[in-house]
Amino acid sequence: MTCPACGVLVHTQFASPELVGPIVEGGLDPAADPGWADSGAESPAEYARWAGHLCGMTCLRMALGTGAPSLFALRDGALKCGAYTEDAEGTIRGLIYAPFAEYAREVHGLDAVVHRHLSTDEIVALLDEGRAVMASVHYAIRRPHQPAPGRGGHLVLLTSRTPDGGGVHFHNPSGTTAMTRAAELPLADFERFFAGRGVSLADGARQRSGTGADPGA
Repeated sequence: MTCPACGVLVHTQFASPELVGPIVEGGLDPAADPGWADSGAESPAEYARWAGHLCGMTCLRMALGTGAPSLFALRDGALKCGAYTEDAEGTIRGLIYAPFAEYAREVHGLDAVVHRHLSTDEIVALLDEGRAVMASVHYAIRRPHQPAPGRGGHLVLLTSRTPDGGGVHFHNPSGTTAMTRAAELPLADFERFFAGRGVSLADGARQRSGTGADPGA
C-alpha cells in the first residue's frame, strides 16, 4: 500500500503483514506464513531462514517504489555484491553498508551514500534535500512509549519530517500494526533507539541533474 502521509510504499519484511506480530513477538515459525512465495523465496525453509534478516532489503524495496523487484530478488543481488555474507556455520551476516550502497548505485540507479556517523539534525537535513534515510535503530522502536533497550540492529526507512517539523515519519519493516509500520516520532524519541549511522538514498538521475524533491518529500 502507498502511505497517505508521505506517498512512499509500505512493505514488511514478512510477506503477510498481519503475521508480523505473531512471528516477531509470538514465536510463530515464519515457514507457516502462507504468503511466503510472494517474497520470491524458493521454499518456506529459505523464507524462514532469511526473512528476519531482510529489513534492509525491505527498505530498499520501498525506496525503489512501484515495480521494484521481489524481496528475495533484491537479496540475491545484495549477496552477489557482498552486502550479506554467511560464515562456515551458515550464520547470516549483514547488512554491510559499503557494498550495499554500491549495489544500490550500480544495479538500481540510486544515489546511495553511507553515513557512518549521523545525527538526527543531519537526518532532517537529508530529508529536506529530498533523500530517504535507512537508519539503524533498535527493533523495539515499535514500542516507543517503553524505555529503549538499546540502539541499532534493525533498519527503518525515514521518508519525511512530520507536518509540525519536529519529528520524523518512517516505515518500519517489522512494524506489527499499521501505525507502527508507517510511524511518526519526535526527534528526541527517535534518537533513543537510533545508533547514529545509516545510508541515504535518492533517485540518481534527479540528484545528478540537481532536481531533487521538495523538502520533506
